[in-house]
Amino acid sequence: MDVLSDVLRGLRLEGALFLHAEFGEPWCVQAPAGAQLALMLPVQATRLAICHLVLEGSCRVQWGEGQGLPMRPGDVVVLPRGEAHCLASGAGAGAVSLQHLVAPRLPDLTRIRYGGPGDRTRLVCGWLALERGHGHPLLDALPSAFLTSLAQRPCGGWLTQSVLYALDESAQGRPGADLVGARVAEALFVEALRGHLDGHPDHPPGWTMGSQDPQIGRCLSLLHGQPARAWDLASLAHEVGVSRSVLAARFQQLVGMAPMHYLARWRLVLAARLLGEPRSTVARVCEAVGYASESAFHRAFKREYGLAPGHWRRRAQRSGAAMPGVGVDAGAASSDD
Repeated sequence: MDVLSDVLRGLRLEGALFLHAEFGEPWCVQAPAGAQLALMLPVQATRLAICHLVLEGSCRVQWGEGQGLPMRPGDVVVLPRGEAHCLASGAGAGAVSLQHLVAPRLPDLTRIRYGGPGDRTRLVCGWLALERGHGHPLLDALPSAFLTSLAQRPCGGWLTQSVLYALDESAQGRPGADLVGARVAEALFVEALRGHLDGHPDHPPGWTMGSQDPQIGRCLSLLHGQPARAWDLASLAHEVGVSRSVLAARFQQLVGMAPMHYLARWRLVLAARLLGEPRSTVARVCEAVGYASESAFHRAFKREYGLAPGHWRRRAQRSGAAMPGVGVDAGAASSDD
């Protein structure tokens, strides 16, 4: 079981490139929070992760209360929870709203130019819809922003060329260009995330730290690979090859919660994904994620997501938010509430 891929599926990765810009120093662009940005983009989700890739030049990204990072060619920064942030060449420029630059040109990805006569910086920006991001173990473990240098990644050259190819496809208006851009944006996010995980072995307790430990990584793989199995601490410890006390202590230390608590949360993330499939039913999803009682599943799901499973299912299917590739042999739709 590839746990990272399984976890990413639960995020409903659906993205696009939305800005190709050349800025002249001095310049400063203020980007709104992801939820606000979503209102002006062709996306139905309300939760967006934002990423920026520097193709040429340099700049600085800032977010929160004085937090910031310098960026150079090949650097990609990801704001996984879509926090409001600022991109700038440095001091001396008044901020312009990102909406002001982007809105008049959507959905075109032709290069825009803005700023002064100084040194040039070329940026590509993308979004990723994270409608299923609520209470997700991966998002909970990530910082507000993280930076990866593609120049240091094995696929850096290929991915940068793929971005340039996607930009050219869009500028030429070729059939299928939107799909190409979407896949490139998703690959950019995944590679930036992998770079972040590889470069930060000292994560605070959470999914990312646990997934890199041989024993706890194996435990997570079992829970993700067989979520409906009637796991308990003893059966997990037996499969991993350690004592119950060692497994419980190490899982708590690295992941920040007990194994059974993690399993309960993951089952609900998986259920939210499965309920979006076109022919799902609440009863089949309940069984697929390991609940023996529909009423217990109903209570747990509503406590986590604020909606009954049937209501969530209908909303997800109306918005076309189905997640492919998860095998629930669902029959005809049923009345779920």
